[in-house]
Amino acid sequence: MPLVALTGGIASGKSTIARRLAEHGATIVDADAIVRHVQRPGSPVLDALAAEFGADIIESDGALNRAALGARVFGDSDAITRLNAIVHPAVRVESQRRIGEALATDPDGVVVYDVPLLVEARADDPWELIVVAHAPADVRVRRLVDIRGLTEPDARARIASQVSDEERLAIADAVIDTSGDLADTIARTDELWGTLAERIRTRAGR
Repeated sequence: MPLVALTGGIASGKSTIARRLAEHGATIVDADAIVRHVQRPGSPVLDALAAEFGADIIESDGALNRAALGARVFGDSDAITRLNAIVHPAVRVESQRRIGEALATDPDGVVVYDVPLLVEARADDPWELIVVAHAPADVRVRRLVDIRGLTEPDARARIASQVSDEERLAIADAVIDTSGDLADTIARTDELWGTLAERIRTRAGR
């Protein structure tokens, strides 16, 4: 069963690629969904976050106030390190469980791990292919402003807080350029799917 990692910076079109790969039959394991799962009300991770960053990051209904937590750690590298030390191990365990479940269900299927923080946390995992969704920073800024309603300074700050494009591209086995329109991104994703087995064989033979 091919195990493919899909990553990309904020507003890179990664989710569009994941949805298209799912339409082709891939099983998508979504790291963001796993983060929300391990931070659910009453979870050990949420308790640890409250102990580390303050009980006021928890809403009255017991759910995490993500905006409050984000404001507390944004731009603070030490705080982000402490946050990751709490969240990443739980995400790793749950992602491995879901990947194992997918393997048991369809041993011949393709599993795609959709993960924003691949460079930061999972680059050395045994992926058979690493795919990077890529668009220039200015394109991503425009998307964040036009689609998500951020101000341009906020959009640029969000992009700057992540690893650089160069670091992401350095680990890529395949790059999907998403700077065009939706149809172009879909076509490039279809091309990747059609050549997936060949790309994996090429990588294995390096």
